[in-house]
Formats: sequence, C-alpha cells, structure tokens
Amino acid sequence: MIGKGELLELLTDIESARVERTTSTKNTDKFGEAICAFANDLPNYQKFGYLIIGADDKTGKLSGLKVTDELLQNLAGIRTDGNIVPPPILSVEKFSFEEGELAVVEVAPHFQPPVRYKGRVWIRNGPRKAIANEGEERILSEKRSSFARAYETQPCHDSNIDDLSLDIFKLSYLPSAIDEETLERNHRDIKEQLASLKFFDLKADKPTNTGIIMFGKNPRFFLSGNYIQYVRFKGNEMTDEVDFAKEFSGDLSTELRVLDDFIQYQIIKEKLEQVSTLRERKIENYPHWAIRELLLNAIVHRDYQSSAPIKFYEFPNRIEIMNPGGLYGNARPENFPNMNDYRNPELASIIKNLGYVNKFNWLSDNFCGVG
Repeated sequence: MIGKGELLELLTDIESARVERTTSTKNTDKFGEAICAFANDLPNYQKFGYLIIGADDKTGKLSGLKVTDELLQNLAGIRTDGNIVPPPILSVEKFSFEEGELAVVEVAPHFQPPVRYKGRVWIRNGPRKAIANEGEERILSEKRSSFARAYETQPCHDSNIDDLSLDIFKLSYLPSAIDEETLERNHRDIKEQLASLKFFDLKADKPTNTGIIMFGKNPRFFLSGNYIQYVRFKGNEMTDEVDFAKEFSGDLSTELRVLDDFIQYQIIKEKLEQVSTLRERKIENYPHWAIRELLLNAIVHRDYQSSAPIKFYEFPNRIEIMNPGGLYGNARPENFPNMNDYRNPELASIIKNLGYVNKFNWLSDNFCGVG
C-alpha cells in the first residue's frame, strides 16, 4: 500500500489520472466506476490507481471524515460483490491526519482487461472517468491478449468461429453481461463482441478456451475432459453395482440449466416426517442449493487441460464430487481452507453473470473443499 508521503503528493496533484477523490461515503456506483477504470489502465501506466475517500475532488483538502470499520468493509467488499467482472485486485487502508482520516483503495492494473462495472467498461480519460468506446475496448482486449497466461483465455488451437453457437451467445449470454444501453449502441461485429467478453482472441482469430467451453458446438472435440460423469451406485463403494449413469457435456451455458433440473428432479428426494399427531413436514435428503453450489465449484475450479471429467457420484449414504486439479495459486496445504484462489476467474465471472451466484466469494469461501 502507498505511504503517507506519496499519498499527500497525490492529494495535491489535481490533474493526476491515477487518483479519484471524493467526500462521499455512500456513492457505491462512483466507487465501482473508479475502481473499474483504474483496473483497466487504458494509458498502460502499469501503476496503481487510488480511490481516496475523505478528500475534496477539486482542492484535495481533507473533509474531516471519521473512517469507520463499516466503510472499510464495504470498500473491501466491492471486490467480490459481483458488480465488477473480472474481480479487481485491490487493498483498502485507513490513514489518519490532524485534519481528518482517509479511506484509500489501492487498485492494481488488471491482467485480463476489459474490466466491467455493471456491464460497462470504464476508463480514465485524464483526471476524469468515461465509458470506453469501441476503439478503446479493442485496445484493452488486445492488451490482454499480449500477456494473458491463464489457460481459459488462451486461443483454442484448431478451432474457428464456426465452432461456436453464436445464437446462444447473442440471445442467452450477451444480455446478461452487458447493460441494455450499451447493447443498443453496439455496432461491432460478432468477433469483436466475443473478444470484449474474452470468448475470442482477435490476434489469433480463434475462440478462446472459455469461448469453446461456454458456447462450443462440440467442446469435447477440443477439450476431451470437458464433461461431468454422474454415477449412482447401489452400494456404498465404487466397486458396487451401478444403478444409473449419465454424462453431461455440450456447451456450458446450456448444461448449467440441464444440471440444475437434474439435481432438482433426480437427486433431491422428499419424504414426509411426522411432527405431531396432526402435523407432518417435508424433509429432503440433500439441500438443492448445496449440491448445486458444490457442482458450480467443481466447474469453476477444475483443470480444463486435464482429460479427466468431473465425477459426480451418488451412494445410498453420501454424494461425492471430484474435479481434476489440486489446490491452486495462493491456496496451499498449510493454509487450506482459510485461503482460496481462482484457477479460472473468467468462468467465475460468467457464472455470476448468468445469475447462478450472487457474489464471487460464494464460489470459493463457502465450498472451498472442491478442487
């Protein structure tokens, strides 16, 4: 985090493109837009941007704010509240001066732009924020392609745009990811639309692996392990006789709905329990939401380079869900499950956009035992 000396310099540099000052403590949209713009780093400063709360925007003078723990928690929560995708890299800290206190959000340039806040790409235009135009979004997409390392955003070799179900992208996903106003003035061709959401690599002229996973007409042709293997056993061991088996494959945008229905109608069983002489209640063998979220975790955190499927096994006394890939990134045996990390951050963003989860930390904190 920035030091006090450099912070004071930024407060007085009114024209700096790396600083947003405000006296408001409640304007969540303003905070989100500023963080999004710093994360996009259109000028390519490759330096942190700073949202400073408790200072006048025109003069840089402190407003006499008293920074509360609630304010710091709300600012830190912006990272995972699901409005900024992909999640920004930020830290929050309080600074105390004689004239008052400041809450400072330090935002790192994101390695996978464009970053969106509520479906819009915000950038810094000098000391002011603006919504990116088509040309600026293209610059951000190309900047991402130049140093992307995550497997999910790399181009899928031997594929082309004809391998994608474009109708599913346009009708099912695009309206959930981009706000209505931006869609109405969107005149870009389909490749640029896909690229802006990281489903297509313009330089390679190929879909990304995420594009194939989400909208591929035959994803397993390119990613052989991209399916879920469900098996119901008659006994409590894998060596016991199989009662029923099924594979879930195809584009993930469709399979998520299929899986949700399968869990609801094939896995969840209800029965009546006597509560009193005159009253009964329904009880379930498993909570629907718990099985669904465990599977979502397996999908988000699996290693898509593996040829092994996600295993979804049901026994009379339990359910086991196993995905290819061990602990990832900052998650290690010595700090698990208190530390989490994303193997596929784009998939986490996509599943959030589709409405299957409300916050990003739900996919990692609540069920970090999968993966």
